[in-house]
Amino acid sequence: MGGDGIGVAGASGTIAGNTSASGMPGGGSAAPVTRTTDPWDRFGRFNPLTARFALFAFLALVAMSAIVPINAGLSTISTQGFIENAKGEEFADRKRDDDLALYDLASKRIAQGDHYYDFIVEEQRKAQYPIRPGIAVRLPTLAYINAFLGTIGQTIAAAMLILAVMAAWWKRLGEEPGGKRHRILAMALLFVGASLGMNRHFFALHELWSGMLLALAFGLHRPAAVEGGKWGASLAVAALALAIREHALPFILLMAALAAFRRNWKEAAAWSALTLVFLIALAAHLSVIADQALPTDRHGQGWMMLRGLSGWMSNIVLSSNLRFFPHWLAGPLVMLMLLGWAAWRTHAGQFGILLFLGYGVLFMIAGRGDNYYWGSMVAPTMFIGLAFVPMALKSLFAAVSAK
Repeated sequence: MGGDGIGVAGASGTIAGNTSASGMPGGGSAAPVTRTTDPWDRFGRFNPLTARFALFAFLALVAMSAIVPINAGLSTISTQGFIENAKGEEFADRKRDDDLALYDLASKRIAQGDHYYDFIVEEQRKAQYPIRPGIAVRLPTLAYINAFLGTIGQTIAAAMLILAVMAAWWKRLGEEPGGKRHRILAMALLFVGASLGMNRHFFALHELWSGMLLALAFGLHRPAAVEGGKWGASLAVAALALAIREHALPFILLMAALAAFRRNWKEAAAWSALTLVFLIALAAHLSVIADQALPTDRHGQGWMMLRGLSGWMSNIVLSSNLRFFPHWLAGPLVMLMLLGWAAWRTHAGQFGILLFLGYGVLFMIAGRGDNYYWGSMVAPTMFIGLAFVPMALKSLFAAVSAK
């Protein structure tokens, strides 16, 4: 591409500096500088100016992420994980959060035969939780699922969900260009991200289940533009995630938008139809709650808090195993995850970076400090990006130093 001083050889993946009439860059006697890059290596195709801008922007974000406050209730109490669950050990001196206790009560009453909408408003009123607007009252899906599963069933379901996520991503990484090369490391990192799903203390938390289901839906998805593309199973899993927590809606909308961008109208229509069905169901939910709400009921504080980068970093760090790292390291690790996803020039990489950046913008704009657990919606699969960081940094620095 003559204007930017870089030429790209399409089939070979070789990038060479422009040469003068004598065949040498700038008329000199040295051989032209060449770089070879894989087709899935986005940064390997950058010209020096673009690479320098990208590297500067990345370093600036790393610096900011290392110093912004990460707070919103970082817990000092040890968590219950897979090993403790396997041993059957009980929680030690762990106080049940008020909101989790409310969700527990909802599942218990359903298990006793009560109907969700017959008691939830009154129970939320007793707990002094807001009832207006109606979105402050959770959708009933998870309460019914947990009531059906019971404590042991929830543990089994969580383990099966993690295995399904791992299996789906093992296959997708093997099929996606460049994925097989990084698959072992990516799977190890994915397990670090997904293992929080076995923390049974949070089995009543909607974001935990919805986020893990989105991780599975992401792994199952194959764009129809790709040979053998399949998206039906992904659609079904994402629909369950959306039924549990409305915060899965951006995932659905991005799927629809990218399908339309690829001109796959059938898939775009399917994701759009899911959105429409959900909005109708949500309207019905809000109508039922509105009929039971009283003028004296507490009104929600609102979500538009504009916490900026601190809100983004806090949500991801505190809702993942990054919470065990010091804050000055946890924030930059989030940025490294994004760098890795951005470097992976595939359908998965494109969807991933748009998804994580989109939720990041939402976290900067919306959500109170005590809503940090919203980060669970995307945190599990973000860890995969770290597997592509060595490729990303190598290519960026090579592009920056290219002549």
